[in-house]
Amino acid sequence: MNEKKVDVAILGSGSAGLYALGKVRPSGKSFVLINGGTAGTTCARVGCMPSKAMIQVAEDYHRRGILGRYGVDGHEQLELNGEEAMEHIRDLRDTFVDRVLSNSTDNLSDELFIEGYASFVDPHTLEVNGQRIRAEKIIIATGTRPLIPGPWRAFGDRILTTDQIFELEQLPASLAVVGLGVIGLEIGQSLARLGVEVTGFDMLQTIGGLDDPDVAKVAMEAIGKDFPMHLGAAAEISEEGEKLRVSAAGQSVLVDKVLASLGRRPNLDNMAIENAGIELGESGTPAFDPSTMQVENSHIFLAGDITGERALLHEAGDEGRIAGHNATSDKISAFRRKVPLSINFCDPNICHVGARWSELDPDTTAVGTVNFAPVGRALIMGKNRGILKVYADRQSGRLLGSEMACPKGENLAHLLAWSIQQELTVGRLLQMPFYHPVIEEALQAALYDCYTKVEARNQGAITELAPLTV
Repeated sequence: MNEKKVDVAILGSGSAGLYALGKVRPSGKSFVLINGGTAGTTCARVGCMPSKAMIQVAEDYHRRGILGRYGVDGHEQLELNGEEAMEHIRDLRDTFVDRVLSNSTDNLSDELFIEGYASFVDPHTLEVNGQRIRAEKIIIATGTRPLIPGPWRAFGDRILTTDQIFELEQLPASLAVVGLGVIGLEIGQSLARLGVEVTGFDMLQTIGGLDDPDVAKVAMEAIGKDFPMHLGAAAEISEEGEKLRVSAAGQSVLVDKVLASLGRRPNLDNMAIENAGIELGESGTPAFDPSTMQVENSHIFLAGDITGERALLHEAGDEGRIAGHNATSDKISAFRRKVPLSINFCDPNICHVGARWSELDPDTTAVGTVNFAPVGRALIMGKNRGILKVYADRQSGRLLGSEMACPKGENLAHLLAWSIQQELTVGRLLQMPFYHPVIEEALQAALYDCYTKVEARNQGAITELAPLTV
């Protein structure tokens, strides 16, 4: 069998694989990029971008409900054409996918980019489409796939995942969302606002990955106004004619479709990785160092969602760069990872930044809180439901983390992530300029609340300006 030899083989042309390629290609090392399945990143094709398009359509249509406050007549007669709405979402999705492809794999020759599923023959040898490729270093960035319980597969196309939801030409009359994490909340709320009768289920007692009880309470109350949620028990599905009955803890609903939002499984179990001498853990991934992306002490590196740790595009980008750097270097280098930042684009936004509530020591942590009911900018926007909490080290005043369920959380979370990464204190942040009236004033209020509970103090007044020296 013909064997091709390269310095680096990259498996997967998603975000992580493309960022890895961005490091490998200019290094001068020989490489090959191999991708199985549909081209285009998960973000552009079935994740970040089409979901945000759906959210925007739903948000704009939902806003008709407050037009009466402004003296706008006729808003009650506004109707949604679901077929045209879904077509618009797909058109935007295709635009994003085309942009990714035109700036990446479309520019690679057939020798550099191979479409097909690779499997390991031995630690350094891959086989794809009947061709063998021997690589000194291998980067695995093959992503993940939606998790569907085996028994549910018997229900056929009535079980949806993000792989199918955006392909719907007609919106279902009713749908159950099983799993109320990021995907379940974003799509569930959007479909509810587009007129679908949605019911949510989750075996956890919280939603959106929240573990601060105050933030979780506000989030559940706010999103619960769009669709009912049944928490704390695993959902079971049975067939009733053409419909599906979803039941959990005494609650039951009959629906046309079910969105399975139960997480994703790493695409590592279908490439004979055991032939590389690598053992998969219970999570479906091998042991690796997140600061180097190296699998144990081997020549193999992971990057992107396949790690199962930080399934976010900016993290996939960093991991791809780290893996690409180390796969083309003589020495393995460790890199400091960025402050954790997670944003759920439901309404209100649910965001986590830095240290989580469950990771903090209550005896050494100061907490600042603001409720959005009286926040002027939020009240004007008609979005004054929310809460923001900031966590700081009680002694030094250094900001540690934050959880929030609030309007414009996507913006506030970035400000906090930047501040935490720069190791700023609560007092230093209060010396920053805050405009009026803006949503950021809510952050200022939370910081003031936190400042009363930390030991570290600014010299003089809290917001005193530094003297001008000549």
